[in-house]
Amino acid sequence: MKYINKIHQLSLAMALAVMGALVSACTEEIDTSARFTLDEYTVLTYLQSDSDYTEYLQLLNQVPVSDFSESTVAQLLSARGKFTCFAPTNKAIYDYLDSLYQKGIIVQPAWSGFTSEATLDSVRKVIVLNSIIDGSNSGDIYDMGTISSLNDFDEINTSNLFDRKLYKTSITQTDSIWMNGMAFIDFKNRDIETINGRVHQVHGVIAPSNDTMADIFRAMIAEGQKGYLVMAKLILACGLEDTLSRTRDDVWENLYLNQQVQDLKQHPTEQVGSIPRHRKYGFTIFAEPDALWEQELGKDATEITVDDVRNYLVAKGAYPDATDDANYRSTDNILNQFLTYHILPEKLSRDRLVIHYNELGYYWKTSTQYSIPVYEYFTTMGKRRLLKIFESGDREGIYLNCFPILRNGRGKYGPEELDINDYHESGEYREVSGFAMYADENTGNRINIDAEGDAKHQSLINGTIYPIERMLIYTENVQRRLAGERIRIDMAAMFPEMINNDIRRPLGYYTEGSNQTRGFPYEYKYLADVSMQQGTLFYYFTGHDRGWSNYQMDEFNIIGKYEFTMKLPPVPAKGHYEVRFGVSSGSSYRSMCQVYFGDNINYLPAAGIPMDLRIGFFRHRFRTGNQTSNFGYTSDTDYENEAKLTLDEQDEITKNLRARGFMKGPKYFHIGNGTSALNGQQGEWVTRRIMVSADLDPDKTYYIRFKNVLNDEQSQFFMDYFEFVSKDVYDNPEEPEDIW
Repeated sequence: MKYINKIHQLSLAMALAVMGALVSACTEEIDTSARFTLDEYTVLTYLQSDSDYTEYLQLLNQVPVSDFSESTVAQLLSARGKFTCFAPTNKAIYDYLDSLYQKGIIVQPAWSGFTSEATLDSVRKVIVLNSIIDGSNSGDIYDMGTISSLNDFDEINTSNLFDRKLYKTSITQTDSIWMNGMAFIDFKNRDIETINGRVHQVHGVIAPSNDTMADIFRAMIAEGQKGYLVMAKLILACGLEDTLSRTRDDVWENLYLNQQVQDLKQHPTEQVGSIPRHRKYGFTIFAEPDALWEQELGKDATEITVDDVRNYLVAKGAYPDATDDANYRSTDNILNQFLTYHILPEKLSRDRLVIHYNELGYYWKTSTQYSIPVYEYFTTMGKRRLLKIFESGDREGIYLNCFPILRNGRGKYGPEELDINDYHESGEYREVSGFAMYADENTGNRINIDAEGDAKHQSLINGTIYPIERMLIYTENVQRRLAGERIRIDMAAMFPEMINNDIRRPLGYYTEGSNQTRGFPYEYKYLADVSMQQGTLFYYFTGHDRGWSNYQMDEFNIIGKYEFTMKLPPVPAKGHYEVRFGVSSGSSYRSMCQVYFGDNINYLPAAGIPMDLRIGFFRHRFRTGNQTSNFGYTSDTDYENEAKLTLDEQDEITKNLRARGFMKGPKYFHIGNGTSALNGQQGEWVTRRIMVSADLDPDKTYYIRFKNVLNDEQSQFFMDYFEFVSKDVYDNPEEPEDIW
């Protein structure tokens, strides 16, 4: 069975029984060509025409659109716009009141049962604001074709009026569709098209859980509830309960409400930098289910103790440099290191574990199946380490720490052997090196998103829990495998705030403020890992549907008399690394900056000469006009044709470019729209810069600073992605670094 929020399990089970009797012989077929259209009705007047919605209509007239508005939701739904309304029937609302009565929240199952005006006001808002999505700014209306096409637990891109994301679930026994596992969408009264939106009748109130991560783990222990009971014991033992209770930064909330932080002025080439409305915290836990612990330890989960887990890890040889005492709150402790490697400080919905946008062979707007592998690297909590998330069109599912051999034209797949260079999986894996938990560890640890039976996806207010197939340990082998590949990280994935506050948005527009642009004020450290000096204007562009020359399309774009410092992710193992910077130099507005790098944030020495972001391989683009580059190319075609040379010839070109601190862009992504667009190797303005070459230590924290050296405050510092590449990759005589 699919996961259903615990609070609503009983009511949903009863609804399913009724639905099973009514539609056991039915198979739902959504005919998008025969939608019911009401040319003269708004969403509001349609609801007024149907006696099923009398309770809902009363609430629409009582609830304001937001805390900042005196207008009611009813007034909103009568105006121009693009609204998606999941309208609960009278019975759905009565059933919800009855559920509140059963929990002791109200004294009788009716509106008269509320003894607190604050509780009454809160419940009204829950029912109304969770039921409506306003796509007026983004242009999105969610019809049944769009909703049905989502994978289970994929979120609808636009938040509802309660600032929560809704997700779709399916019940296979009845071919029915539910929103958030609690509101069944009526088979008949759906996809009602009005002049300002769509109405879908639902037979349940959409009321997402307000439980935090800490709440659910506390409840598991109090009730002895199996599922993630062992994980719950570890979290409390390691002292993470308070951390996992955090939901938002109240200081930011007050600054925003009191208008003490302001939008950034309009960017010279884009929009106003609308500041984020919230600064939320979020978490993702990849958890071993209790069934796995019971299999490993031979005991019932209710009997497994924290010491049992510690002794198991010691016996397995995990984390050999960690202490194995009972000081579980220390980041040096073996249990703490085991646990925190499972936790990310980002709330990742299923469709955001990796981002599919413009990887070679795939384009978000037209492609129906994935192509080459897509990956993300995140920094875990506790002792900072990298966790790789991987998905490709060559297999089903999403995996952690997966290291397949890719057909990249190198090594076994080089020109003298199989000569395949399409970057798809070969079906073989990197050799295990050093201590590993499993002989086939490099095949990866699958996330059981679609597993039947156990709870597998819990959408809490500040987090998500995913079950995994086997023990997740940062082994010596995992470290070596990570250090043995090019680590490319999209800049927006480096900052938890970008994900927790739905700011990283290459796949959709914002629903309020500027629809493509966000700004971050220097006066308040909104991005915890970025420190800005006065005069820095720090923007983020989603790049949604823009056809830019960017990895995953989005970018940071900083102007002004900028100077800012960023904390970098950790490297996986000791060694010599290059830190590279992806640059699209196709604009005369690009900047020139001095780079500083080191592990002492108060003293960062300069890293080489200033980096000029205006330099392309054929053209150098300056505000006064283009100049012919000094790389020797005579035309764009001349540059593009180099992709047709032999690998040996391309390697010689790469060697010469590297001597000057440059590399061509990667072949990995399309530049422009569609799958027929050029790839990053073919655009002479798509470059990579080798900013730093140094010995790095995984136990040290490194920082990088960028400072404007031009007397032009409109010049743009462009940030797209970083690459962290060990010498074993870029200087490997047996398997030279590939062009991907």
